[in-house]
Amino acid sequence: MHSQPGNSQQLKAEAFKALHERPGIFVVPNPWDAGSAKMLESLGFKALATTSAGLAWSLGKPDGHASITREETLQNVQNIIAATHLPVSADLENGYGDDPAVCAETILLAAKAGLAGGSIEDATGRPEDPIYAFAHAVERVKAAVAAARSLPYPFTLTARAENLIYGRPDLADTIKRLVAFADAGADVLFAPGLKTREEIEAVVKAVAPRPVNVIMGLSGVNGAFSLDMLEDMGVKRISVGSSLVRAAYGSFFKAAEEIAREGTFSFAGDAKPYAEMNKLFIDKP
Repeated sequence: MHSQPGNSQQLKAEAFKALHERPGIFVVPNPWDAGSAKMLESLGFKALATTSAGLAWSLGKPDGHASITREETLQNVQNIIAATHLPVSADLENGYGDDPAVCAETILLAAKAGLAGGSIEDATGRPEDPIYAFAHAVERVKAAVAAARSLPYPFTLTARAENLIYGRPDLADTIKRLVAFADAGADVLFAPGLKTREEIEAVVKAVAPRPVNVIMGLSGVNGAFSLDMLEDMGVKRISVGSSLVRAAYGSFFKAAEEIAREGTFSFAGDAKPYAEMNKLFIDKP
């Protein structure tokens, strides 16, 4: 089902794995297309991770499990991989199916697309029953891990526990799930929605020595934490989810509103100059 990776994919996968093993914290920012990926690479980031929300909005759709197909996600991934030299991990949502076998298939297809890693979450996409039952959630991660381990290079699998962002503020259950995902072989653990130092430190301690990803840039949440503070808490990796695409679209919207409502164009003074933008996308020898 998967092809042997080229040397470039092997090297990028090994580089991504190494980022999680070396001392210190690192940021894996979230582009939504090839252009945003190139911009992030130009700033010196060492790896990228896709955002399902950013992709959905760029296609004029709401974020959510039913909005974006697996095929659309993998096409977006391939565009981003082709645009940069960096390792790329993907937001693979809930694996695009309830069955553990579908999660495994998604991991193999993700590898075939050229990814160095990807995440699988325990959210069902069904508002009336938003989180998979514990045992089923663990089986899904086990299947994803088995698929990742069948590959001829180190595919970094992130397992996500989604309780906290789906109206289930049960930290104990979230930690129970993360510990089980770690025991199942997940390489990185991630619970979106952690808000306090105490919550973050509890997760880090529970799954140690496995690395933990924490998301920053959420509206009104944990904005006071710096990278140094998060490193002190034992966090290994920081992602920013939809925050960069929201920042970009926020500026776009504000500028368009000025034109529509005021009939003025002062926004152009804050825009990145054309020549600087264009220079980012000129292929360098």
